[in-house]
Amino acid sequence: MARRFTRGIAPGSSDSYPLNGRSVPTQARCGYSRRFCVTKFLKQLNFAQMSLIQIKSRWYWLGSRLVLLAMLALTGCKGIQQPGEREARRQMASVTSVYRPNGQRPALPDLTTNSPLADFLTYAMLNQPQIEAAYFDWAAAVENVTVARSLPDPQLTFQADIENIVSSVMPGLMQSFPGPGKLRAQAKAASADSRSKYFAFESAVLQTAYAVKQGYYRLWFLDEKIRVDREMLRLLSELERIARSQNEVGQATLQDVYRAQIEEDRLTTEIANLEDSHQPLQAQFKAALGLTRDRPDPPMPARFEATTLDLPSEQILDTAFARNPQLKAMEAEVRRAQASLDLAYKTKVPDFSLGLMADVKMAPVLYRPLATVTLPVWRDKIAAEIAAGQAGKRAAQARLTAEQIKLTVEFAEKSFDYREVTRNLDLLRGQLIPKAQRSLEIARSAYLSGKTEFFNLIDAERTLLEFRLSEIAARTQRELVLSELSLLIAGVPPANAPLLPADAAKNSSTNAPTHSPP
Repeated sequence: MARRFTRGIAPGSSDSYPLNGRSVPTQARCGYSRRFCVTKFLKQLNFAQMSLIQIKSRWYWLGSRLVLLAMLALTGCKGIQQPGEREARRQMASVTSVYRPNGQRPALPDLTTNSPLADFLTYAMLNQPQIEAAYFDWAAAVENVTVARSLPDPQLTFQADIENIVSSVMPGLMQSFPGPGKLRAQAKAASADSRSKYFAFESAVLQTAYAVKQGYYRLWFLDEKIRVDREMLRLLSELERIARSQNEVGQATLQDVYRAQIEEDRLTTEIANLEDSHQPLQAQFKAALGLTRDRPDPPMPARFEATTLDLPSEQILDTAFARNPQLKAMEAEVRRAQASLDLAYKTKVPDFSLGLMADVKMAPVLYRPLATVTLPVWRDKIAAEIAAGQAGKRAAQARLTAEQIKLTVEFAEKSFDYREVTRNLDLLRGQLIPKAQRSLEIARSAYLSGKTEFFNLIDAERTLLEFRLSEIAARTQRELVLSELSLLIAGVPPANAPLLPADAAKNSSTNAPTHSPP
């Protein structure tokens, strides 16, 4: 056995064998007999094998614990919610419980000719895809608040030293930490963006409600125009009969009959045009309800409902400045720009990274802490980011001022339109239409007695028709102006709208910076 193990070793040589980082000396090095050296070599080999097994076992134990710790860190950690995030999620849950409970569209009301206008509005607000798109944009913005205030993902690191053998194996874990205040500023910017998305959702709800009312009133008054034209057509048929009778007895010429027929033909064509215009108006009303082309056309309510605005005229503008969703969205943009500016100032603050590595091949285990820090030395870059943030804030403030001015002008225009159409309605109903009816009756009697010409009778008929159609147009304009004042300018939502209460929306914006027009 000794010869087998010592073959190739010259007597008196100083060779040695490296084993597990140790040198096993030969006989010449150790000074003992060859048998003793072989026995010692075998013991060291056995010890080295046992040490290797222990190291591998310790390596496996420590490595598995590090992997488990990393998995727990990656899957079990949860950040700290910011006040703006908690408020955004509370508001989101409040709207979701009405608009999309349990992630599903709620039951829609059945639409019939006996359904009130409120059912059509509710149907549209819950079914319109444009509102749904704005809702999910808002939901995504609320989730982005959590993303903005969260720390970056930790990193699982690994390092090994390899020469002839693997001399060190060092797994580790590292976490980056943005500078103080950066995550808070990012969360504020994301929270302001979520508020802007909410007001876009609210604006979509109000726009849809206005589209429903617009289609409803235009269809209703279109039927009124057709009804009036048909009544006047029957009147013209009667006037033609009178002209024929007068012509037969020689008290009128055939020209009177032709004049009556000309008016009948003109009015018949106008009725045909009005009936044909029903189709595009019906398509607009159907689109406002969010119905696709494969769905049947919705019925028209049998009962007319006028728009009411339960606000004094002097309070409408104040209400508009407090509730108009486009104006509130601009205010949210100003808050977002301010948060972005605060974040730009934080670029002067360095970011940090901390980590720990363990050399599991060493006995005992060697730990290596790590730390890095960014150096914000590029002063021109920092100055540019701050200047960009200041410019963005001023641009947002200017857009807010422009929107305030625009809202004031629109209110003045619509208020004038409402006062004008109200005066015109009073004039038509109280003076012009009754007088035109009496004038037509007098002209008919005079024509039958031969005291006036048929031209005067036709002129009286045209005047009455013009006044009656003008009255219908004025009623249409009045309802549309009131709808626009209440929905698009004052921002007063219809009943059962899936929106936040006015107080909740106002309280969430109490800290909003305002920029009054000069």
